[in-house]
Amino acid sequence: MECPFCSPEKDVILYEDRLVRILIDSYPASRGHLLVVPKRHVERWEELTWAEKSALVRGMELAMGKLRETLKPDAFNVGMNLGRAAGQTVPHLHLHVIPRWEGDCAHPRGGVRKAVLDLEDENLKMRERWERNRLSEEEVERLREAFKRYSLE
Repeated sequence: MECPFCSPEKDVILYEDRLVRILIDSYPASRGHLLVVPKRHVERWEELTWAEKSALVRGMELAMGKLRETLKPDAFNVGMNLGRAAGQTVPHLHLHVIPRWEGDCAHPRGGVRKAVLDLEDENLKMRERWERNRLSEEEVERLREAFKRYSLE
């Protein structure tokens, strides 16, 4: 199976430099859900170089900044699922940047700590939620323009 992060579709790439890519998540937990992905195929955090780790953090900051500029979220959830037992479904390390808005779910308390609860996540009603959370073409274009004005290198 070809890795979707090693060979992403062009329309999901918002930014790339020599170490990382910022992609639009195909199954968004919220509007504007982005992924920061090392360009080199790496499955585990320990396999990353220090330069790649630093680039992931800079990519996270860039993604949050451009989302603030274009979609104006109130907050963010940021995290990684490191390993299958932690919920990682694509075996290529990636960092999620998930914009949040006041009132976007009934019980936001606990944030990423909810990941270990054995409950259906109210924020992820699968297909219907993904469809509703997909960005409009106008929003994607605004994000693309925002990313064109910046370089991490």
